[in-house]
Amino acid sequence: MDRRKALKNMGLAMGYTVATPTLLSIMQSCKGEPVATWTPEFFTPAEGGTLTKLVDVILPKTDTPSASELQVDVFIDKFAMDVMEKDQQDFLRMSMGKFTDKALQDSGKSTVEDLTAEDLEPVLASSLKYSKEDEAKMFESITSYTEAVAEGKEATIDDETSRFAFANNLRGLAIWGYKTSEYVGEEVMAYLPVPGEYISCGEVQELTGGKAWSL
Repeated sequence: MDRRKALKNMGLAMGYTVATPTLLSIMQSCKGEPVATWTPEFFTPAEGGTLTKLVDVILPKTDTPSASELQVDVFIDKFAMDVMEKDQQDFLRMSMGKFTDKALQDSGKSTVEDLTAEDLEPVLASSLKYSKEDEAKMFESITSYTEAVAEGKEATIDDETSRFAFANNLRGLAIWGYKTSEYVGEEVMAYLPVPGEYISCGEVQELTGGKAWSL
């Protein structure tokens, strides 16, 4: 896959259009922080290691850097910690637990730390291979569950739907974090730090070589 072509016209993933000072500060704080010294703020160290492996499964190194090389894992951790509401955080923890439980069961391993990218990739793939009709039903279940929790009612959701929710949200956040990184903004997308002439009706191919403008 040519990820450069896939990314250049991609819109914000998962409908996230937040541009709050908190979110902007998160993007800034991820720019120069060495990955080797990263300590998760929201996730446990074991979960952080799993997160790093998963974002690199979603966006591996090709002609552009991998997700973890652009610190997408750090971004997601900070986003979960600083932007998500308590009920969203709880749902993320729960759904990630169901996902890693499945990976442990399928791999025969006993601890999350032992899981490799090879153990996680098939679970990620199977958690995202659903028809549009099945996805719609799962989204309905997720909405019913989250609404019941918000109202303080007893709620349950099956493990398969939980794994889908985690995988789908993670994919959206990973693509969003990758697309809004400094590298992609300046090297992959059309980048103009100082706006110039305004052309209202020009062809995209002619103006930017077919690339979407960097945010």
